Amino acid sequence: MSGDDERAIETVIRRFARLNDEGQWTALAELFTEDAVFARPSAPDQPIAGRAAILAAFRARPSRLVRHLVCNTMVTMAGADAAEAFSYSLLVSTGPAGASLAVGEFRDRLMRDGRAWKFAARFGRTTIDGLAFASQGRVSA
Repeated sequence: MSGDDERAIETVIRRFARLNDEGQWTALAELFTEDAVFARPSAPDQPIAGRAAILAAFRARPSRLVRHLVCNTMVTMAGADAAEAFSYSLLVSTGPAGASLAVGEFRDRLMRDGRAWKFAARFGRTTIDGLAFASQGRVSA
């Protein structure tokens, strides 16, 4: 595996988080291959098939203030133009009652599309949920 490929793949994973936080759905959908499959961490058993359907699913989401923090990314090459990646994700969200945290993970399959790496499959799942910070700053589980 070349260091350039690993950095490019990690950048795609981080870009997904940033575009998701910013609500830039069209640019986010472009990170997927045309026939990609995506499952949100909150709905791991409901995969969405195809870039157009992925875009429609993100556009249908209600607006919210969130931040996705991605870490512990491990990339494994599966050929010259294919790779697999694993990452943890921390979701921080806010609402009238305070803030909440959820920990999840992503298992990705990426393909080189010309010069760019794209998600062919992105499967998320929530592993720890329900951590809440009340408006007064107390933590509850």
